[in-house]
Amino acid sequence: MRSPGITASIAASIMASITASIMASVALCGTPGVASARPHTADPAELDDRDFWRDLIEPHGAAVASILTRAKRALGRAEAVPPDADGAVDRRHHLLDDAYGMLRYARTLSPDNPEVLRLLGTTADELGKTRQALDALEHCARLDGPDRAGAEVTGRLGLIYLRLGKLDDAVRWLGYAQGPIIVGDHASHAVHLATALAARGQMPAAIDLLINALPAQINYFTEPLTAVSFALAVSYDRDDQPGAAFEVLDRMQTTLQQEMAPLALTTLTALPFAPAEDRYYYLAMLYEAIGDDIEARAEWALYAAVTDAPWRRRALDHIQAIDAQRRSRPAIHAAPAAPAGPHPVP
Repeated sequence: MRSPGITASIAASIMASITASIMASVALCGTPGVASARPHTADPAELDDRDFWRDLIEPHGAAVASILTRAKRALGRAEAVPPDADGAVDRRHHLLDDAYGMLRYARTLSPDNPEVLRLLGTTADELGKTRQALDALEHCARLDGPDRAGAEVTGRLGLIYLRLGKLDDAVRWLGYAQGPIIVGDHASHAVHLATALAARGQMPAAIDLLINALPAQINYFTEPLTAVSFALAVSYDRDDQPGAAFEVLDRMQTTLQQEMAPLALTTLTALPFAPAEDRYYYLAMLYEAIGDDIEARAEWALYAAVTDAPWRRRALDHIQAIDAQRRSRPAIHAAPAAPAGPHPVP
């Protein structure tokens, strides 16, 4: 068994060797005429030293880089699978599972590699492996601190905790993920933070967050602007301010005209809702805005069918209002049928 004294002596010797090498290089560069004579070319021994220290710091660097390339290729193929293709779910799951296995192995080789941890966490979450996702993503966030981990890491953590109903954790992580909504996934992070704040009883804060996220003047709606605008309308509606809610939707309708429904459907389809039943609420608001009461009532009914949904009463209010409006419309009577038999000759 090696004694502490011997270990310390070896370490000191290595450090002394490194220091001497550095000092010699500095002295050489400072010698008149030497540096200007010709550019420095590393000799094979120096290259071997560099390889030694690189391998000491990251002994499996080349293997991890190769694994990352293959895992990213699998993830890209999974993302490109058309959702309506035959066997799309199984195909996507297979590709994600392949990437997940690669990334797990990469983590054994490089436990503190942020890129490995980020991809491992997001892939695990896509596969429904919540515990593994939290483990990898929180480890990633601890490496440089949550304010430097990046919105992809902190936003995903916030979304997972929002799905789990752990609102304090969701608000904390999503707070780190906020940024201009036209960049990356910041629009969905803003929507999720507003949802978490509202569920925690802070609806005014949720509404202020969404108002401040939107530009003062909107000349055209992109998907990020559409997502945040719909979230604002939903928040007003849940706060018993239906007039303010439909004012937001009317502005969208005025700007987008016939493009509102397809743009909104595309946006809401891509938005990862948490809780999942919020998708019904958003779609119901959309169908009411474009005047499709039948579809709106169906979506409100789906939301109201979730007995512990936090805004179930508002959904029932909408159903009642739609039913009352339909009852108040004048009945359209069909014209009396012509009598049977031969027509009289004029």
